[in-house]
Amino acid sequence: MHCRWRHRQPTRQSIADNPHLEAPVSSPLIATVIVPAHNEESGLRRLLPQLLGSAAAGEVKVIVVCNGCTDRSAAEARSFGPDVEVVELPVPSKVAALEAGMAVVGDFPVAFVDADVVLTTDGLRALAAQLRHPGVLAAAPRRELKRERVSWAARWYYDVWERLPTVQAGLFGRGVIMLSTAGFSRIAALPRFMSDDLAYSEAFRPGERRIAPDAIAEVWPARTWRALLNRRIRVVRGVNELNRAGRLSASASTGPRDLLRIVHNEPLLVGPLLLFLITTAVARWVARSATPGPLAWNRDDSSRTA
Repeated sequence: MHCRWRHRQPTRQSIADNPHLEAPVSSPLIATVIVPAHNEESGLRRLLPQLLGSAAAGEVKVIVVCNGCTDRSAAEARSFGPDVEVVELPVPSKVAALEAGMAVVGDFPVAFVDADVVLTTDGLRALAAQLRHPGVLAAAPRRELKRERVSWAARWYYDVWERLPTVQAGLFGRGVIMLSTAGFSRIAALPRFMSDDLAYSEAFRPGERRIAPDAIAEVWPARTWRALLNRRIRVVRGVNELNRAGRLSASASTGPRDLLRIVHNEPLLVGPLLLFLITTAVARWVARSATPGPLAWNRDDSSRTA
């Protein structure tokens, strides 16, 4: 169900308190934000106050696409007022959610934000500022992994993962990507892939994408090794899909030299590196041995619990 955009209007009381306030004044748009949400009631309750927190009326337009939700995600999104539009789809599908959100975009730039991360209004502003640089079509924030209650095994894996050159330079794994009008047009022309953020990152040359140092996305990683493995199986399947489509560049791969360099610079990471290699090998084996067919999402709910 689609709604027309509405902007916050001054209340009768606010006009009475300030007689000089005769008509609402809209601020320039920072961004239109598309948030795919499948049973993300708690995530939306965490994300939306930060996303809209310091925004004036009309500065941020949010499109929450609830896909196959059986919780109160739609009601939670609507509770934030007229700056949030809710689109509801009957089937759980992030691909369909992205399509539906992109179909109703009318104002740019556009940011894709996962419902299980947190980004502030100032973070949106910092991303939009990057797109004003000549030739920059896509921007993403720095990531901050929230490691509270994360097992030692999962921490070890992420200790290595965060140091990989491709992870540091790519737009993926941050839960947020903002696109200019030209960048959005390029993404809209792509086939839809399971690893949408990696596909988006790979759609731009290094000079066309930037990491905004003043924007931070808070990301909740998998808390247990089993949950982490579930995520990595999904990632491997997505990478394989992109590779078969010829959409992966050499810079998106991690080589032995990258891993040796990490250990050379930080010898204490030998143990974490061994766990990283074991996890990667198991994820690849499971992904390869799985029955052919539609790619399962392998959602990890461990990071979504309170």
